[in-house]
Amino acid sequence: MRCFFLPLATALTLPAFAQVDSAPAAPTFLIKPLSEVALYPQRDASAQAVSLNESRIAAEIPGRIEAIPVRVGERVARGEILARIDCRDHELERERANANLRAAGARLALTEQQLARARELGAQGFFSKEALAARDTEVQVQRAEGEQARTQLAAAERAVGKCTVRSPFAAIVRERLGQVGELAVPGSPLVAISDAGNVVVSAQVQLEDADSLRKTGEPRFVGDGGTRALALLRISPAIAPRARTVEARLRFKGEPAPAGASGALIWRDVRPHVPAELVVRRDGRLGVFVAEGGRARFQVLATAQEGRPAATGLAPDARIVVAGQLTLRDGQRLDGQAPTAAKQ
Repeated sequence: MRCFFLPLATALTLPAFAQVDSAPAAPTFLIKPLSEVALYPQRDASAQAVSLNESRIAAEIPGRIEAIPVRVGERVARGEILARIDCRDHELERERANANLRAAGARLALTEQQLARARELGAQGFFSKEALAARDTEVQVQRAEGEQARTQLAAAERAVGKCTVRSPFAAIVRERLGQVGELAVPGSPLVAISDAGNVVVSAQVQLEDADSLRKTGEPRFVGDGGTRALALLRISPAIAPRARTVEARLRFKGEPAPAGASGALIWRDVRPHVPAELVVRRDGRLGVFVAEGGRARFQVLATAQEGRPAATGLAPDARIVVAGQLTLRDGQRLDGQAPTAAKQ
């Protein structure tokens, strides 16, 4: 009898153990603060170093070109000679204006003497008031002629100064546009130069990245000539209609890259981003689950995209569900209850 009951007892107890082993395990949820899981992705935009002044220096007076002493690719200092124009005609005009000024001065001196004599005679009754007024008018006319002669001399001296064409800023010579022996007229381009001291970076930034660029503290230009630190000057409010980009202008903190250098604008987004694997879809919207008061709360991420980290405005200490979130639903308790099927 003992042998019979032992197998029977064994047979009766085995299903109970099997039933306990087959019970579903309690779901496991892992929660971490946002500060531990947040990403700060790197952003980039195509960029180019551009000179603020790309100038075509032209002649301001007529004359034959005597010399263009600069060569393409040379650096020139501010005030350095770019070209010289034959100045003999303008020098003669200056001498003529100077002679006219001296003549006007002599006539003025004579009329002033005559006026003084007329006043003496008028005081003695030998000169009429009308004649005295006429002498006074002659003095005023001579003074006006003297001012006119002085202005003509100043214009002639200014023209002589324009015979030597100088660089308005420290620059790099891009092109020689005039040739020695050619006749220059006002407006004839002589030399094309680029401002070597005022070089900035122009970048085409995606519209959604403009705000992160404003807030970043370490933009860099990576391209021809290596990596250089930048500082943001401004972001244009105008949007390119086709590319949906805005232009950003940045200055070099140190030695600028050569004008025309191309590369990329690189910066780190300062906004915390939730990793792509933590983003789930609920009711057609993307977001993450946050633990609040022992329950899972679905937080919508307005700018989230499938498969990409998503920017969030949650606080750094927000408790993010990083495991088990795929089956969670909004408002579900996180105390070990089995999650129900989530609505996709």
